[in-house]
Formats: sequence, structure tokens, C-alpha cells
Amino acid sequence: MKKIPFPIVLALLLAACAGEDAGESADTEELTDVTFVLDWTPNTNHTGIYAAQAEGYYEEHGLDVEIVLPGEAGAEQTVAAGNGDFGISAQENVTQARLQDVPIVSLAAIIQDNTSYLASPEEYGLETPSDLEGHTYGGYGSPIEEETIASIMQADDADIDEVDILNIGDTDFFSAVQRDVDFAWIYYGWTGVEAELRGMPLNIIDFTDYSEALNFYTPVLITNEDLIENDPELVEAFTRATAEGYQLAMDNPEQAAQHLIDAEPDLDEELVMASQDWLADVYQSDAPYWGYQDREVWQNYMAWMYENGLIESELDVDQAFTNEFLPGAD
Repeated sequence: MKKIPFPIVLALLLAACAGEDAGESADTEELTDVTFVLDWTPNTNHTGIYAAQAEGYYEEHGLDVEIVLPGEAGAEQTVAAGNGDFGISAQENVTQARLQDVPIVSLAAIIQDNTSYLASPEEYGLETPSDLEGHTYGGYGSPIEEETIASIMQADDADIDEVDILNIGDTDFFSAVQRDVDFAWIYYGWTGVEAELRGMPLNIIDFTDYSEALNFYTPVLITNEDLIENDPELVEAFTRATAEGYQLAMDNPEQAAQHLIDAEPDLDEELVMASQDWLADVYQSDAPYWGYQDREVWQNYMAWMYENGLIESELDVDQAFTNEFLPGAD
């Protein structure tokens, strides 16, 4: 065998190393930067996003995802303006936005059923909408709140005019109901689970017991029309990677919850774990696959909003949502 001179061997080794570095650099450059806008501070509604990031699902789909808080503009306006690529919203917000020519589209229902309820300490005895008369509600100042409560009270032969409404903004539920108000609107998967951990029994009033239309999608995953039109491959990559993250949250809630805790160490670990365990069964519920959105749900809630004066005209709901980028839709 002919011996290769050492300088040539060295040159070949250096060239190979340079090629590996170039390949690694190329791989890094191939990742597309994506900004994801939350709707609120991080919580278990968002676990699938953090799980997809930590497990490398986004990278596998060619994405480098930055998760950011919504800021004053909110997720809807930020995404609509292209300052964020994807975000979290709710069905009522998307409906209102579309009617104001804000071009956002819902890509997936993060939670299949409405798990938000009116809640109060059990000792207050507020078990039905009619029990709310003579009591004080603590809300965040949206017209939707008053109309929703009015609707279920009317269904229970009660009158919202007999309820005092106080805007409590971001005040903690537990502080508010012990100091300022009698009941408030909560996501059970977070605040309700926290009440269980605190040993505080709650009475909850489920909107869907009084109106099928109130079983709407909250929260939802959104993007803007321009991104769908100009880069559908990116939309599909992000949506599929996110679906994988939520699938992990359903299949292994403890592992997924740990990713959220690792990313946001100020969160209460016990609450995150308990909340994740509760949500694991309701992300998909009885839908055919995670993220699925039923046109009837969009239509029913839009009609309810129109009938109650929350929107000035009816919306073609087919403009507001799509299932086409979800893996289950294949």
C-alpha cells in the first residue's frame, strides 16, 4: 500500500472538519425563525408549545421558535400585523377581529370543550344563575362577560340587572372573592385545580348547561391570512409540531409539565403538575383528533354573539378557522 504523505493527510483532515462545520452551519441556517405570542402568562393551556420546543419537535420541522408575552397590543393585533407569526386567542376574539377586518385565522382548538366557568366559594351558596341575583361579579371589563352571564341568568328566570359588576382586572381570584366580589369567571384547569390544592371547595356554574352555543373554543391557535397564503409550508410545519407537543401533553402529562416548569421556574410545580393531569383528558376530549374545530361550534357561537348584540353583522365562519394544517386532517 502506498503511503500518503503527512501534509496531504493533514490537509484532508482539515478539509473534512471544515466540511462538517459548514454542514452544521448550514443545518442551523436552515431553521426558520418563528415568533409565538402567548395570550397570558405561561400556564398549562400552553404546555404543548413548551413541550414541542423542549423535545425538539419544532427543530425537526425546521423551526426556531421564540415564545413571547403578548404585551399591550395583545396576541391578535400582534399576529395580524405580522409582528408575531403565531399566537393564542379565543373563538370570540377571532370572530370579533374578523368582522373588524383583522385578518387572523384559527388553526386549532387547544382545548376541545369550554372549561371556563363562573366560580365562587362554596360557602356563598351560588349554585345556579338565579342565585347570582344580589351578588357582585368580578370581571375584566369585556361586554362578552355581561351578555354571557345575562344569557344564562335569563335561561334560569333571573335578571342580570340584579347583579353588581365590578372590573377587577388582573386581581387574583382568591383575593378577589375573599375581599371584593362574590363570583368570577375562571378556567377550571388552572384556578379550579388551584382551589382544590388550597382546600377551597367551589361552586361552579357551567355555561353549557344553559346554552349549547356557549360551548365555544377557548383558547385557539392563530396565525394571519398572509402567512397562510404566502408560506403554507411554514404554517403546516408549525401546526404539526405543535400538535406533537400537545399529543405528548396528553400521553405523558408529567413529562410535558416538567418542560413548562423548566422553562418557567417561577411557576408553582405542584399546581402545574395537577393542572396538567386534569387537562390531559380534555385537550382532545371526544374530538377525532387534537385541534379539530367543528364548523357548527363556530356557527352557533357566532349566531349567539349576533343575537345578543356583541357583533353588528353575521360572519362567514369559514373565513375564521381551518383544520387543513392539522395532522389528523390528513
